[in-house]
Amino acid sequence: MTEHLPAVVVGGGQAGLAASFYLRRRGIDHVVLDAAERPGGAWRQTWPSLRLFSPAAYSSLPGWRMPATPGADNPDAAHVIDYLARYEERYAVPVRRPVRVRGVTRSGEGFEVVTGAGTWSAGTVIGATGNGTRPFVPAVPGLSDFEGEQRHSSGYAGPEEFAGRRVLVVGGANSGAQIAADLLPVAEVTWATLTPPRYLPDDVDGRELFRVASARLRGEGGGVGSLGDIVAVPPVRRARDEGGLVATPMVRSITRTGAVGPDGVERGFDAIIWCTGFRPDLSWLSGLDLPRRDGRVVTDGTPVVPGVPGLFLLGYGDWCGPASATLIGVGQWARLVADRVAAALEPA
Repeated sequence: MTEHLPAVVVGGGQAGLAASFYLRRRGIDHVVLDAAERPGGAWRQTWPSLRLFSPAAYSSLPGWRMPATPGADNPDAAHVIDYLARYEERYAVPVRRPVRVRGVTRSGEGFEVVTGAGTWSAGTVIGATGNGTRPFVPAVPGLSDFEGEQRHSSGYAGPEEFAGRRVLVVGGANSGAQIAADLLPVAEVTWATLTPPRYLPDDVDGRELFRVASARLRGEGGGVGSLGDIVAVPPVRRARDEGGLVATPMVRSITRTGAVGPDGVERGFDAIIWCTGFRPDLSWLSGLDLPRRDGRVVTDGTPVVPGVPGLFLLGYGDWCGPASATLIGVGQWARLVADRVAAALEPA
């Protein structure tokens, strides 16, 4: 049986919830299809010690400010997951889960969304599946030869299991710095990065990042990338200032028992943690044969996909709108999408 709706949102994380908020404000009937079994989106794949870059008030979705965290300035992932679950309830988000979208194709003036739980016919489709389900590990020579443990940051559950072990942490952005700092008290840590780490000024947090991203949107300044790559949250700042968090150049290759550095010397490791990011989960759009650049669907720098009326990509990163992959930044783009959806549904 096919269900007909003006809009279908694919993905029930923070971007999907923000889209639903503004679609509801616009009076647009819609459904949110989420492959996960529980609320929380990609935040369920983070590590226990992770902290947001900003206080709760600056980490909120549209309509409802995130409650403060008792006894802590910056919320942890568990607090964010609870907030997203309560946000769903507060706004009666029409989410159905677990429902995995298998494919989207053109159908007349709209789209056909095929899932394991049925088919939806939609006038518009908003992709909000995020980046959290496709962990990326670079093709380092010898990767498959390593006999120790390999883990992506999405599967890192804390330092306890690595106590007393030699751990190679790969990745020069926030996850690499935070996980390396988390491991330092219990493990022998080597932190390998492609380039020397670029710390943002210590007084910069998510509030400043959002301000800079918004200024870039207005054509002012060089954007967040001009500030640096790593937010110096307290544990990272402490580990750096105490001299424990020191980056080394990226390894040349992986061996059976360790890795070879750029100096040609092999060093032994018991485990490797890849803090090398994610790729967008857009396989469900393969039936539309969309133009791509550098592995990404081509957009106009906002959630709009040129040449495909009624299709929007929300929250995947700056290529879908500056700060669109952040809690506080996705709202402005969700509102734009809802406005465009309303315009697309107007009679000709």
